Amino acid sequence: MFHLRTCAAKLRPLTASQTVKTFSQNRPAAARTFQQIRCYSAPVAAEPFLSGTSSNYVEEMYCAWLENPKSVHKSWDIFFRNTNAGAPPGTAYQSPLPLSRGSLAAVAHAQSLVEAQPNVDKLVEDHLAVQSLIRAYQIRGHHVAQLDPLGILDADLDSSVPADIISSTDKLDLAVFKERLRMLTVGGFYGLDESDLDKVFHLPTTTFIGGQESALPLREIIRRLEMAYCQHIGVEFMFINDLEQCQWIRQKFETPGIMQFTNEEKRTLLARLVRSTRFEEFLQRKWSSEKRFGLEGCEVLIPALKTIIDKSSENGVDYVIMGMPHRGRLNVLANVIRKELEQIFCQFDSKLEAADEGSGDVKYHLGMYHRRINRVTDRNITLSLVANPSHLEAADPVVMGKTKAEQFYCGDTEGKKVMSILLHGDAAFAGQGIVYETFHLSDLPSYTTHGTVHVVVNNQIGFTTDPRMARSSPYPTDVARVVNAPIFHVNSDDPEAVMYVCKVAAEWRSTFHKDVVVDLVCYRRNGHNEMDEPMFTQPLMYKQIRKQKPVLQKYAELLVSQGVVNQPEYEEEISKYDKICEEAFARSKDEKILHIKHWLDSPWPGFFTLDGQPRSMSCPSTGLTEDILTHIGNVASSVPVENFTIHGGLSRILKTRGEMVKNRTVDWALAEYMAFGSLLKEGIHIRLSGQDVERGTFSHRHHVLHDQNVDKRTCIPMNHLWPNQAPYTVCNSSLSEYGVLGFELGFAMASPNALVLWEAQFGDFHNTAQCIIDQFICPGQAKWVRQNGIVLLLPHGMEGMGPEHSSARPERFLQMCNDDPDVLPDLKEANFDINQLYDCNWVVVNCSTPGNFFHVLRRQILLPFRKPLIIFTPKSLLRHPEARSSFDEMLPGTHFQRVIPEDGPAAQNPESVKRLLFCTGKVYYDLTRERKARDMVGQVAITRIEQLSPFPFDLLLKEVQKYPNAELAWCQEEHKNQGYYDYVKPRLRTTISRAKPVWYAGRDPAAAPATGNKKTHLTELQRLLDTAFDLDVFKNFS
Repeated sequence: MFHLRTCAAKLRPLTASQTVKTFSQNRPAAARTFQQIRCYSAPVAAEPFLSGTSSNYVEEMYCAWLENPKSVHKSWDIFFRNTNAGAPPGTAYQSPLPLSRGSLAAVAHAQSLVEAQPNVDKLVEDHLAVQSLIRAYQIRGHHVAQLDPLGILDADLDSSVPADIISSTDKLDLAVFKERLRMLTVGGFYGLDESDLDKVFHLPTTTFIGGQESALPLREIIRRLEMAYCQHIGVEFMFINDLEQCQWIRQKFETPGIMQFTNEEKRTLLARLVRSTRFEEFLQRKWSSEKRFGLEGCEVLIPALKTIIDKSSENGVDYVIMGMPHRGRLNVLANVIRKELEQIFCQFDSKLEAADEGSGDVKYHLGMYHRRINRVTDRNITLSLVANPSHLEAADPVVMGKTKAEQFYCGDTEGKKVMSILLHGDAAFAGQGIVYETFHLSDLPSYTTHGTVHVVVNNQIGFTTDPRMARSSPYPTDVARVVNAPIFHVNSDDPEAVMYVCKVAAEWRSTFHKDVVVDLVCYRRNGHNEMDEPMFTQPLMYKQIRKQKPVLQKYAELLVSQGVVNQPEYEEEISKYDKICEEAFARSKDEKILHIKHWLDSPWPGFFTLDGQPRSMSCPSTGLTEDILTHIGNVASSVPVENFTIHGGLSRILKTRGEMVKNRTVDWALAEYMAFGSLLKEGIHIRLSGQDVERGTFSHRHHVLHDQNVDKRTCIPMNHLWPNQAPYTVCNSSLSEYGVLGFELGFAMASPNALVLWEAQFGDFHNTAQCIIDQFICPGQAKWVRQNGIVLLLPHGMEGMGPEHSSARPERFLQMCNDDPDVLPDLKEANFDINQLYDCNWVVVNCSTPGNFFHVLRRQILLPFRKPLIIFTPKSLLRHPEARSSFDEMLPGTHFQRVIPEDGPAAQNPESVKRLLFCTGKVYYDLTRERKARDMVGQVAITRIEQLSPFPFDLLLKEVQKYPNAELAWCQEEHKNQGYYDYVKPRLRTTISRAKPVWYAGRDPAAAPATGNKKTHLTELQRLLDTAFDLDVFKNFS
């Protein structure tokens, strides 16, 4: 609340004609509660005691009186009251009453003088009331703003007027307005008199409605507040807890006459509206029966986006990354990104043949990347529209991640060069939880993009659902309040108001580097799509829409009436754009082949050949020299910063690492360290993100060391490996999977020369990010010809810990692999393994050794192309004494092993082997322990399939042929209807031309991934081991 300074000068009643000096908003702090200001009305000469040293005494008395009138003698109280009331010179002082009984008339005279003076308390109350009124408009004025272009719904879903504001005459009829005015003034809410409407009040420093004036009549105060807050713009900002930011917004919207446009700006706005509107009308004329999810009803979106981009470009931004749903996407591609119109029009040709591999996608899901000159600022600007699925808002974190990556690679640490714009629908913005998750990444150090401009296309309907049934909050934008983002609601039928709001939004982002929301309150002229009938469910709304004059026509009529343009100029602008569309349509008929790669949103220049092919189809060795392994191991087992105290338990961990390096062995954590460290040496940026990844869920990683004596002092040894290494980013994420995985996917889109990894806290947590996996990671290349090398680390294993945290659901990933289980590929093909990788949609592995884990991480970067990599990582194997690898498995010439064959006694005498067990991951160690206990090392061979997809047909065929007398069995610790069995069995059968059955040894089918009972878990484990090593168990099924 504004601290009212109740000095005598500021409490004196003013007339409208009086001028008052404006005080600086940044006044120096005073020692007292009230500021000392000499403001006596009477000349000093008229009061003879106000001279010499006595004046200092009088000032002290005056200050004391200001704080407490009762603290001074009654005569001084009368004097100061009279002075402040403007008593004529010489009359302010009233001599004190005599001690003896005096005249009653003298007493009455003195008393009447006191009562005749203005009541200071009343003045204070009146000023406080006016301040409360101003604050009420700032807080709640948006509730009565004229936001709905149709005039039938209130944007906040509440038709009532807040009790503490008077409201505009546009909102209420005149009689109601006068009644509210009377209720709020005459003895009502604010305790003001009707006569106070013409009284002049000092304005607090928390408003700018006065412009150059520091005081206004109450009537004018109300009028200006209504103009600022209750017209076509509704401003939500008073929840922001930063005074500077609130003052900035007040100044932008309250200053009289601030929303002015030049005639040239108005003509530009009209031309942009022409393009936006006529584009949709052209598509409707040519393809009236095609779905295109047009922008009709919110055509102002195009000039709105262009205004944001223009202003941002003016402020130094040269790269804008955008994400949006399908509505209006083609219009944005055509008129904002400037995609060639013929490329858009040819998408409607059903006879067009696809030239790219994969499935492709519908035209209103495709993305685009384009660099051009911004005609307003004459600066280069790069625009990227990220491809998206129909899952609304799913692209939000992807856009944020890509933006963060582009900022990172160009050294833009403050977001001054690269920014993002996200478009939303009203129903999705309120309904989709990913919006909340994305907002909560906006100010985290390793995730912030330094402000995003959010534009909500508020159709006031979701498909067929009324907003009153679609959200509990007043506005669809209320989620933005959680991060103190200002929200600007604007009536989309007022294009100039929209443009002004968009300018302010761009300036806000440039000034404060924080998120901001523009809520375009509009309507949807057609149904959900052009084939849909909205009258079934919204008859009254669509009756009004049928009568609604298009915004282009409204604005053109306004400009013609203002003399900004004339009718022939307007019609010429229309015919000029219509001609452009017709010419492009004619050219589009020459297109015979559809190239999805022309719609690529994230090109990687220089990585592929000019026609988009890999530069080779081979992969070099992923091994390293012993010197490099030793150096990385020594750094990993030390603290490379002086005077840094680490935890005692961590000291033991680092000591153990050092001993392993001396013994030329690695465990899981050290193998990961060596893979990362070696790639950093080669200039590959590495980013590891997820919940608790800095330490590791299982306390095995410890990539960030914490000083035990200094708060927030940390050390990342990985960044101290080499003088000119690439940076290593490891960051604990918020407790989000959907948002964070989407963010990391976007980060990985920006460059192929980075290893971006997301680790789930436990493998099953990926299911809350299933949309990103199903819609982006798995089919991304097929739909959008967009490769991505993101790595998912999913801890997996049946450890007896219950149904949760046991299974990373490998069956789901394997089911989505695009290889054919019934077709044996050409095993003699050159570079068979690399070609398999190139043809697959993602790679799925479950490594059983640290060395193989090391190799698969390095292979991910050394491959000449990029594929998503899914790794089922261990839990108990992190510290298993047998889960160790020698340096010899990681030296030059070594590679990732897709299959690890049996290398024990069974391999020396293969003819005597009775059973060949295939398995993957941790269960291998259970099997080898049981085989040794049963003394069956010569009878049972165990082969580990490390790479499940693409399936290693070639290597497994060799294994089967090596053991001609062995029956084949697949063994897994997962339940039969889960895990790998349904994926592996048909492919193994295809490998051997179905010559033998493939038996199953594992848990029975179940609904839950694992039992919650430890004893049951051990019983199930022993049962599957008994099945695996009972050589007679399958005879009855032969």
